[in-house]
Amino acid sequence: MTGINRTREPQKTREERGVVELRKDSLAFRFPQVHKDAEFSLDFQRTLRIPDDGREHYLPPGLGIFPMELVDDYADRVPEAWREHGGVFLPMYQSEAMWINFNGAYPMAVKVAAGKINALTGEEWSEDLCKDPQDYLVRPDQPWLDGFSVKRGLIRQFVAMRLGEGYTAEEQLTSEARHGGVQITAYPMKATEYEERYRRVDRRSDVSYSMAAPPMEMGLAPGGLMRQEIYSDEYGFDVWDTTAGASCYVHIVNSLQYFSVSGVSPPHRPPTAEKYAEAGLPWFDYYDADLTALTGAEKLAGLDSVAQRQVKEGRVVRSDGPLGPVVVQPLSAKDRSPVG
Repeated sequence: MTGINRTREPQKTREERGVVELRKDSLAFRFPQVHKDAEFSLDFQRTLRIPDDGREHYLPPGLGIFPMELVDDYADRVPEAWREHGGVFLPMYQSEAMWINFNGAYPMAVKVAAGKINALTGEEWSEDLCKDPQDYLVRPDQPWLDGFSVKRGLIRQFVAMRLGEGYTAEEQLTSEARHGGVQITAYPMKATEYEERYRRVDRRSDVSYSMAAPPMEMGLAPGGLMRQEIYSDEYGFDVWDTTAGASCYVHIVNSLQYFSVSGVSPPHRPPTAEKYAEAGLPWFDYYDADLTALTGAEKLAGLDSVAQRQVKEGRVVRSDGPLGPVVVQPLSAKDRSPVG
């Protein structure tokens, strides 16, 4: 994984690869050796954990950005495995969920994994790009990612569960609880392709989606069903500069574990379904009729959601209760903004 830091000159694993920086709770990926415009950023948005009831739900809005800290800044407090991976860490309550928010206009091929399980294909992690099946999403066509791609137009929400309890995608597919967290790798479009496509005619514009004791690693499990399309690569596989990738490891901890490492409590409290409904916050429906959606992964479609696994274990499944009237708002990418 590429070394990152907050203020110093970014480190590199190899001279030709890109660099990653932490900028005010956003991860910025830069590829100056490819093109001066070659950069994009992402952040992790807090949101409501939608009901895991087998029904299809719309996209919830962001409730604010998860704070991130550099592993290197707490090297004397984190597990040895964290120091090996480097990267960043963030706190996540099990009663909330996350979605990944992407920013930037320069075309990128972005790979996302949870516990080193590819979130689009269900295959074990590899930093290399795969054409068939497509194991990466394409920026700027893809504005965000809320979960594991299970069917065309459907994902299962990213929710946090402790490793070792059998809920995470990693454990269900590999029978091991080794990695946890989120892994990100990005590859920029080749400079020649970019110049040919965009420098002559400005077809697209940038959009903003503002929207002590060693801790136990958290992983991402499949939660409730949500409507979301993962778009196919309309540019073509050969446009990506696979020699210039950059990667980052994102560790996830709960609030107590976050405090044990950083010495401070998370600056937010988890949302509740009741508060969400009382606030009248909208749910979103987003699609782009000009793009083709991927079909989803059979491996991921076959995973148990958290609620389904609890039923199999004979445990009482907590009901999220009625959410009250649901306001569904059609939107473009720029409209889905954080709330609160």
